[in-house]
Amino acid sequence: MNRNCISKYLIFALLFFAMALSGSPAQEARVLTYEEAIDVALNRSFTVKSNMANREEMQHNYEYFMAMFKPRIDFSMFAPSWRENVAPIQRTDGLPVYNSTGLMQLGGDLKYTYMLPTGGNFALSTQLYRERLKTVLAMQDYKELGSKQAYSSLSVSFSQPILTKNTLRENLQEAEYWYERSSSQFTRGQINIIYRVTDGFYALYRATREVEIASERLANSEEAFRIAKLKGETGRIPEGDVLIAEIEASQNRASLLEQEGALERAKDAFIQLIGLEQSEDVRIVTDLKYDTFDVNMDKAIGEALKNRMEIYESELDIKLQEISIDKAKRVRELSGEITAYYDLTGVSTMGSGSTGDLFESSFDNFVDRPPNRGVTLTLSYPVFDWGRGAAQVQREEVSLKEKQLRQEDTKRTIVREVKDIVRRVEETGNRLLIQEKNQPIAQRSYEISRMRFENGDITSQELGREQERLTDSQLQYLSAFISYQLAVADLKRKTLWDFKNDQSYIVDTGYTVEDKRQKAKG
Repeated sequence: MNRNCISKYLIFALLFFAMALSGSPAQEARVLTYEEAIDVALNRSFTVKSNMANREEMQHNYEYFMAMFKPRIDFSMFAPSWRENVAPIQRTDGLPVYNSTGLMQLGGDLKYTYMLPTGGNFALSTQLYRERLKTVLAMQDYKELGSKQAYSSLSVSFSQPILTKNTLRENLQEAEYWYERSSSQFTRGQINIIYRVTDGFYALYRATREVEIASERLANSEEAFRIAKLKGETGRIPEGDVLIAEIEASQNRASLLEQEGALERAKDAFIQLIGLEQSEDVRIVTDLKYDTFDVNMDKAIGEALKNRMEIYESELDIKLQEISIDKAKRVRELSGEITAYYDLTGVSTMGSGSTGDLFESSFDNFVDRPPNRGVTLTLSYPVFDWGRGAAQVQREEVSLKEKQLRQEDTKRTIVREVKDIVRRVEETGNRLLIQEKNQPIAQRSYEISRMRFENGDITSQELGREQERLTDSQLQYLSAFISYQLAVADLKRKTLWDFKNDQSYIVDTGYTVEDKRQKAKG
C-alpha cells in the first residue's frame, strides 16, 4: 500500500472519530411498564383527547342552557345614529310633495330580564337619547326647520307562553342528556383505549420475544455449524452435513433481521397509539407471571347488562327521541302567549336648549303624558297544513321504535359477547397451562439432540428439525400467554368487572351507571 493510500485512510479515520465525538449522544430508551403505558395513553393518546374534546363541547352546551334560567342585562348604544332621506307628503287636494328629513340621535338602551321557571320572563328597561330633527320644506322654497329634543322611557313587560310545554326547561333537559351521553362515551373510550394499549403492548412484547427467540435460534445454529465444521475438517461427518448447517445458520441470520424490522414497526405503532413523539424510543417491561381464576357466567352477564355504557347510551337516545316527538307534536297543537307592558315615556317640549335642560324637560313630561300600557292574549292553531305535522310526528315515532329495537339488539349482543369471552378465557387459560408444561420438555429435548449431534449420533439436518420444534414450542407458549392476557383484558372491558380481584373495573365516582340509568328513565 503506497503512502497516498495510507494518508487517505488516516484522514478518513480522523474525520470519523471527530464526527463521533461531536455528534449528540444516542437517545436513551424510555422504559415503560404495562401500567405506565396505560397512564401515558389515558393522558396523551389521540382517542382520549378527541373524546375529551367532545365531552367538553357538550358540557359548555349544557352550561349555556343552564345560564338561560339566570337573569341577564343587555346594553345597547347608538353613538350616533344619523340619517337623511326624502319622504313623500300626501296631500288631499293634489299630488304629494317630497320633503327632505334628517335625524341625528345619540343615546342608548339598558334592559334587565328575569327568567321565570315557567318559561316566561319579566323585563325592566330604560331608554335615553337626545335627537336633532331637521325638515326641508319643498313647498316653501326648501325652507329648513329644526328642533332638538330628548326622549326618556321606563318600562316593565311580561311574557308567558301558555297551553304549550316549557321549552326552556325542555332545552335544558335535552342538553343534559347530550352531556351525559358524551360523558358515557368518554368513559367507554377510556376503557377501549386501555384494551387497545393492552393489545399494542403485547404486540410489542411479541415482537420483542420473537427477536430474542430468533437470536437464540441463530446462536444455536451457529454453534451447530461450528461443531459441524470441525467434524468436517477431521472427516467425521460428510461435507453435505456441514453445508446444511451453514445454510441453516444463514437462514436464521436473515430471519433475525426480519424480526428486528418487525420489532421497529411494532414500536412505532405503539408509540403513536399511546401518544408519544415518534422521535422517542421505548422499551417495555413485562411481568410473565399470570393468575388463572374462575369466571361465573351468570355474574359476568349480570354485571355486563348492569354496567355496559352502550345500554345507558341507548336509553339516553330514547329519551332524546321522545323530546323530538314532543317537538313534532307541538307543530299541530294549540298554543298561546300572554304579554303585558307598562311604560312611562317623556319627550321634551322645549325644542332647543342644553342637553341637561332637554332631559329635565323629558322627565317632567313623565307626569303630564299618559303611560303606555297593554295586555295581549294570543292563541294560534294550524287549521290545515296538508299533513306536514302528522308526517313529522310519524317519522319521529318510527325513529323511536328503531332506537328501542336497537336497544334490545344491543342487550342481546352484549350477552353473546360475554358468553364468548368467558369461554375464550377458559380456553386460552387451559392452552397456556399446556404450553407452559411443554416448555422445559422441548428445551431438554433440544439439549439431548445437541449432545447426540456432538457425539455423531444424529445429522445436522436432524438437529435442525429439533431446533425447529424448540422454536415452535417457544412461539406457541408466547402466543398462548398473549392470547390469555388479551382475553382477560377483554373480559374486563365487556363486563366492567375484575374477576381476579372480585371488584368493579370502573373507578368509583359515587355516581354509578345504574344511577345514571335510573335518572334517564326518570
